Amino acid sequence: MRQVKAPRRVKRKRPPIRRSKNRLIFFLLIVFAVGFWQGISARLSSPGERPPLTASAKSEAQTTKKPDAWDHWQLMFNIRDEIRKVKVNHYVTIDEVPLTLKQAMIAVEDGRFYSHHGFDWEGMLRAAFVNVQSGEIEEGASTITQQLVKNLFLSPEQTFSRKAEEIALAVIMENNFSKDEILELYLNTIYFGSNFYGIAEASEGYFAKEPTELNLAEATMLAGLPNAPSLYSPYVDFMLAKKRQIIVLDAMERRGYITKKMAEDAKIQPINLARKRD
Repeated sequence: MRQVKAPRRVKRKRPPIRRSKNRLIFFLLIVFAVGFWQGISARLSSPGERPPLTASAKSEAQTTKKPDAWDHWQLMFNIRDEIRKVKVNHYVTIDEVPLTLKQAMIAVEDGRFYSHHGFDWEGMLRAAFVNVQSGEIEEGASTITQQLVKNLFLSPEQTFSRKAEEIALAVIMENNFSKDEILELYLNTIYFGSNFYGIAEASEGYFAKEPTELNLAEATMLAGLPNAPSLYSPYVDFMLAKKRQIIVLDAMERRGYITKKMAEDAKIQPINLARKRD
């Protein structure tokens, strides 16, 4: 009598797991833990009160040590008070910033600004690819939100714990402020070189204009400066600033903000600086 073999059991495939979402949550938990532990360690090793960072007092910020990790974690819960300090002098609202300047800044600094939540893995990979192709830094890897929290709260040191805390603070800021609020604050606090902080000072200092009066050529030159303000300042090296402006215009064209003709016209448009170059 033939023995009938029992049918083989077929393993059911489990439904696909949203791995990207799970990885994101896991990563954020690690970031939060590392940053928070770093903050506690800094507080325990350096007891005592430190003066709060006043972003509008640039000279004081340059001579005063920035708050430690514990301090700026506390500041994040009172960040609107910190923003009010920034608004004391030469503050420009987002409505007073030309659309071309906003587009130029986003195109060259953070192409996925309106779609990410504080940090952008896809943007980091794309920026690395673009920079390797061109052989120079054309796009930054940090988001605008990351740059903002770094400028307001963190030291410039390049360590894993500082980067982890930067990302964690950026996520917190994204959950408490709109994209336009973040971009507005960024434009008012970023360094544009030649001792100009914020878009109002930069517009006046470089072109003797209000931000609303900037044309495309001027807006794109300003948008290229924050990447390396001490090098790209047109008062320091006009040709290097011009080269950077062309990179910004190409990025805008690539993202569909302007046409090829608009980009080419802006590249050859004369730039009239407010004073003679150094």
